[in-house]
Amino acid sequence: MPVYLDRHENLGGISPLEVATAHMRDLAIQDQYGVRFLTYWFDHDKQKSWCLVDAPSAEAAAKVHAEAHGMLPDRVILADPEIVHRYLGDDPVDEPPAWNPDGVNDTPLRTILFTDIVGSTDTANRLGDDVAMAMVRNHNEIVRSQLAAFGGREVKHTGDGIMASFDSVTRAIDCSIAIQMEMRRRNLDPKVQNVVVRIGLAAGEPISEDADLFGTAVNLAARICGAAEPGSVYVSNVVRELSIGKKYEFDDVAELTLKGFPDPIAVARVAMKGTGA
Repeated sequence: MPVYLDRHENLGGISPLEVATAHMRDLAIQDQYGVRFLTYWFDHDKQKSWCLVDAPSAEAAAKVHAEAHGMLPDRVILADPEIVHRYLGDDPVDEPPAWNPDGVNDTPLRTILFTDIVGSTDTANRLGDDVAMAMVRNHNEIVRSQLAAFGGREVKHTGDGIMASFDSVTRAIDCSIAIQMEMRRRNLDPKVQNVVVRIGLAAGEPISEDADLFGTAVNLAARICGAAEPGSVYVSNVVRELSIGKKYEFDDVAELTLKGFPDPIAVARVAMKGTGA
């Protein structure tokens, strides 16, 4: 398909997080129009942004913007990588970072997922390391298979769980639900070591270094995971707001006091219909 570069000017004081949120909303509905947003750039000082999009037509890309958030581009050009570079070079003051064909990974907003195996230390103490390791292997197999299915990236293994990153809030929630459902299905097998996990999600702009992610969003996701009930999925309020209008339902959870956060944090539990949660 053709590649288009669209340009948004005079955004009126919008913040980087608001631009990232708009991009996430584009990603959430792009499949309906056969469109794939590859990356975007944002110049906060000049209040301009650029989107690089693989689309059947400029009109299709604009329809995604219109439905997702209403911010229509001021200019759209048909481009290939060389033309993109040449076009940006005409305006060196406004030039965004170099175009990256794998630019979806440049999206600053990430949804961070943490899993935690409930009672793993107690299991090891009571039943031995072999049983505890069987539990961990079962957990790893389920979580990694669902990450692959929903486009998540495993960042690291935490010993009792896995930390992963998504560029889509909806895929992160879908993956979390799928993990819990598969855990429950697998636990019905008497030959398999049962595993119960808690899952926490938060969204933000983490810092990437040495193939790892750091920052407030990562810390928040970990704390939310630690506070979640066994067998549940808890999400930050940002994750909940970014999924407004989607198929999900949430049960309100009282604001939680989490270690390292001075103010109470509002979280919600994903209502998993037909799963008993």
